[in-house]
Amino acid sequence: MDEKWRKRFRRNVSQTQFIAYGFFCIILVGTLLLMLPFASRDGQSEPFLNCLFTATSASCVTGLVVRDTWTQWSLFGQLVILTMIQIGGLGFITVGVFISIVLRRKIGLKERGLLQESVNTLQIGGVVRLAKRIIKGTCIFEGVGAILLSIRFVPQFGILKGVFYGIFHSISAFCNAGFDLMGNQEPYSSFVSYYDDWLVNLVIMSLVIVGGIGFIVWDDVYKNRFHMNKYLLHTKIVLVTTTFLLFGGGLLFYLLERNNLLVGMNASGQILTSLFSSVTARTAGFNTSDTGALTDASKLLTIMLMFIGGSPGSTAGGIKTTTLFVLFICVYSNIKQTYGVNVFGRRIEEMAIKRAGTILSINLFLALSAALAIMALEPFGFSDILFETFSAIGTVGMTTGITRELHTLSRVIIIILMYCGRIGSLSFALAFVQSHRRAHIEQPAETINVG
Repeated sequence: MDEKWRKRFRRNVSQTQFIAYGFFCIILVGTLLLMLPFASRDGQSEPFLNCLFTATSASCVTGLVVRDTWTQWSLFGQLVILTMIQIGGLGFITVGVFISIVLRRKIGLKERGLLQESVNTLQIGGVVRLAKRIIKGTCIFEGVGAILLSIRFVPQFGILKGVFYGIFHSISAFCNAGFDLMGNQEPYSSFVSYYDDWLVNLVIMSLVIVGGIGFIVWDDVYKNRFHMNKYLLHTKIVLVTTTFLLFGGGLLFYLLERNNLLVGMNASGQILTSLFSSVTARTAGFNTSDTGALTDASKLLTIMLMFIGGSPGSTAGGIKTTTLFVLFICVYSNIKQTYGVNVFGRRIEEMAIKRAGTILSINLFLALSAALAIMALEPFGFSDILFETFSAIGTVGMTTGITRELHTLSRVIIIILMYCGRIGSLSFALAFVQSHRRAHIEQPAETINVG
């Protein structure tokens, strides 16, 4: 009977639904583990909603917290959070396939299809080989990051604690999670005390960028090295857009905050703070400056960067760099009245343009609707609430400080946004719809006025 039910479940559940249900189960397990008394530093069981919020934030690699990670959670609780971050960052399908490879189990076509959907790769061929490279690359990047961060943390916190801090923050940064243990210095302070530390800043920023460009880009760069003319169109778009957003965002942040947060900092601190603020807004969630003290212009800039996020098939969230690029090129082509949407000597498929428009519309609708609901429930300012909802849907984790003050219903709304942001807003919508392709029947066309 059980085997019959299992086969029916596999037949009726789509790949998108399977991934959505899988993340839900991971969040539920994480919630139950965090509710255990010894998961909290004080030995008291934490309320269900707080644990659910933390588990969702960790599994969806967001970083929004209602309790400071170091102050609230014991070593066991921190390890549970770290495990959820790693699984959430890589995707549980990738982790499961890797375990199957280690155990020498056969990986069927269905598992390969799930893996393709999970890492958002362009084709199913070679997807298992890609999974191996993802795990290997992750171990290398996180390992090197942990060693470099330990160089700074060991002299400050001792060998064991310093090494653990190096490992924890390396994984959190690579997975774009934004969780930190700096509450031992001051709760919710993140890396503010390291704002002018070149080692910490460069390591964290590098891990965030590498984790956020996407596994497809890794694979393409690994295959073609420095022969950029051989790169996939996807890789070229990701690298160009990421570079523009990184340095463009950093420059704008400097110009907007040079008479505010950057006042009193030396040149080194101003450069690092500006670049770090640009990088972390792209779904990392750390901060080296007081986010609540940003000017309204900087908050809006950060909201825009959070909404864009990282790249497809990565540890980052947001609508993705490729979505932004495709929509921008589409608008430019319409203005120029060119035939087709062309870039780098290639034409972008019509389906990609439709998908980009859909993703933009759904994410914008969810973020604004959630902001409207929370504004009706909470007394906080317009910019703070808007900042919070865009941070959640983009799985960023930055906040102006209102997260821990939200009431129950508002927290539930943020939880839903984080979940949607991790599995993808479009995937979330498809999870409730059986995606059977219907017969191609064209209805009669009629002209309407647009714009």
